Amino acid sequence: MRIKLAEIYVDDQDRARTFYTEVLGFQVSVDASYGENARWLAVVSPEDPDGTQLLLSRADGPSRAFQQAVRAAGSPATALTTDDCEGDYHRLSRRGVEFTMPPTRMGYGGIDAIFDDTCGNLICLHQD
Repeated sequence: MRIKLAEIYVDDQDRARTFYTEVLGFQVSVDASYGENARWLAVVSPEDPDGTQLLLSRADGPSRAFQQAVRAAGSPATALTTDDCEGDYHRLSRRGVEFTMPPTRMGYGGIDAIFDDTCGNLICLHQD
């Protein structure tokens, strides 16, 4: 068994598509109508195009309340992994990404940085 898809809620799917592709460098794996008022928007790492997809679902109603509560608690909506947290921190900062926590060695030994995805979420950038 493997994880194929993880979902986060975003305020605006067009803005999320732009941020996750043009700023972070992911590629769109699916962008299609999904029912009358829904859109299936998923991105994937170009380093692993058949790997886990991140579904960027439009937040509304209960999902918006959940998204806002997670953010208000200071918790990241998800974690992305990297081999070079410090390098990606500098690269993304130059692209205008706002970090709420710079790369920090955590008590368990990993390095984490936290950034704002401009779509209502905090995202953890993690290095083992």
